[in-house]
Amino acid sequence: MSVKKFKLPKTGMSEAEVFETMQKKRKNDFRWQEGKTFSLVFYPGPDALEVIKKAYSMFIAENALNPSAFPSLRQMEMEVVSMTANLFNPSRDTIGNMTSGGTESILLAVKTCRDWFKKKNPNVKNPELIMPVSAHPAFDKACHYFGIRQRHIPVRDDYRANVDLMEKAINENTMMIVGSAVSYPQGVLDPIKELSDLAQKYTLWLHVDGCIGGLVLSFKRLLGHKVADFDFRLPGVHSLSVDLHKYGYAAKGASVILFKNADLRRHMFFVTTEWPGGIYPSPTVLGTKSGGAIAAAWAIMNYLGLEGYKNIARDMLDATEYIKKEVATLPDVKVLGDPAITLCSLASDSIDIYQVGDVLMQKGWLLDKQQSPPSLHVTISPAHIHAKEAFIQDLKDSIEETKKAKTTKRLSDLQVGFVQAIAKVLPEAITTRLMKVATAATTSGDGMPKRSAAMYGMMGSLPNRGDVE
Repeated sequence: MSVKKFKLPKTGMSEAEVFETMQKKRKNDFRWQEGKTFSLVFYPGPDALEVIKKAYSMFIAENALNPSAFPSLRQMEMEVVSMTANLFNPSRDTIGNMTSGGTESILLAVKTCRDWFKKKNPNVKNPELIMPVSAHPAFDKACHYFGIRQRHIPVRDDYRANVDLMEKAINENTMMIVGSAVSYPQGVLDPIKELSDLAQKYTLWLHVDGCIGGLVLSFKRLLGHKVADFDFRLPGVHSLSVDLHKYGYAAKGASVILFKNADLRRHMFFVTTEWPGGIYPSPTVLGTKSGGAIAAAWAIMNYLGLEGYKNIARDMLDATEYIKKEVATLPDVKVLGDPAITLCSLASDSIDIYQVGDVLMQKGWLLDKQQSPPSLHVTISPAHIHAKEAFIQDLKDSIEETKKAKTTKRLSDLQVGFVQAIAKVLPEAITTRLMKVATAATTSGDGMPKRSAAMYGMMGSLPNRGDVE
C-alpha cells in the first residue's frame, strides 16, 4: 500500500463517525469472542475484560519510563513480577522485570546472557546459542539483532528437545541453551531437567521459554496434576520468560522476564551517563512503557486471584482433553505428540490437512498452519470452553468436504506439482522469477493468500529457502 494513499482529513470526524467507521473496518475480523480464533486473543470473559479495560484506561496516559514520577506504576510492576515469580518456585534471590511481550522478554534474556558470557569469556568473539528447531523464532530474532550464531537442533520423534544432540553441539563458544515449557508447534514440554543438568555440566545459561505455557503448567501443577520440573526448582535454570497477555489474560503488552538472581539481571541494564539530557538508565528494551499495560496486568491478577486462575485452567484442560478424545475417534486426523497443556496440533496421513484448514476458515475458524510436519495449530483458551462441540462438528464436516472437494485438491496438486517440476529442470534464478509471478496470481489485493493449502504445499517443494521468504 502506498503511503501517499491516506492523509489526515482536513477537518476531524465526530466521535460517532470515528467509531462507526471503525466498526465497519472490523466487519471481516474473526469473532474471537465466540472462540473462533485459536491464537492471538485470550479472552477471559466479559466481566474480566471490563476490569482490564477500566484499569488500562485509568493509567492510559502515564509513562513508566521514569519510576520516580509514577511510584504507583513502580509498585504495581514490582507486585506483578513478584506474583508471577511465586508461581515458578523462586529462591529469595529471584528477580525480574515486566516487558512488552514474549519477544522482548526473550531478546532481553539473550542480550543479558551475551553480556554475562562475554565478561566471563572475553576472548570469545562469536558466541553461540543452541536451541531445538521447535523453539520460538524470537530466539532467531535475538541472535540476528545481537550478532550471535544460532544452532538449530532437530527434535526427537516425540517433538521434544533432543538433549543428546544438543550436547554434541556444545563448544567453547556456546553461551546459552534453550528449552520450551511448552513449545508452540505441538505443545509438548521439553525435558528441562536434563537441560538443567547439561547447563550445570558445562556452566551454560539455560533459558526456559514459558511465554505461552508456563502459567498453565503452574496452575496444572497446583490442581494436583503431575508436572515435570521446569522452573527455578532446577539449579541450571538461569532465566524464565512468561507472558501475562496470554494465559494471564492481561491486556496486550504484558510479559515478565525472570532471572535467578540480581547478579545475572544486572547484565540486562543499559545506562548512558554522557547524554546532555541527563543520565539515562533503561532496564528493558523499551524506553517509554505503557502505564496501562502494567495497571491492567495488576488488576486482572488481583481480580481473578489464584483460585480464579485455577478454575479457568481446569476448564481449559478439560476442553483440551475433550478435543483430543474426539479427534482420536476420527480416522483421517490425529494429534501430534503428547501435548502437556492446552496447545496441540492436528495432522493427517490420508488427506491434505491444509485443505481442511481452508474449509474451516470458510466456516469462520482461524487456525495457524504449520510445517515440518504439515499440521493445524490449536490453542485452547477460555472462549473455547463453550465452543469445543461446535469446533469438533465443523472439523468433522470440513474433513468430509475436503475428501469430496476433488476439484480444489486437483488444482492444489497441480500447483505443487508444477513447482516441483520446474525446481528440478530450471535454473534457480528462473524458478525465483516464476515464483514471483505465481505469488501475484495466488494472492488477493492486500497480498494475503485466497487459500493457503497450495501455498504451504509449494513452500515444502522449493529448493531455495530464499524463494519461500
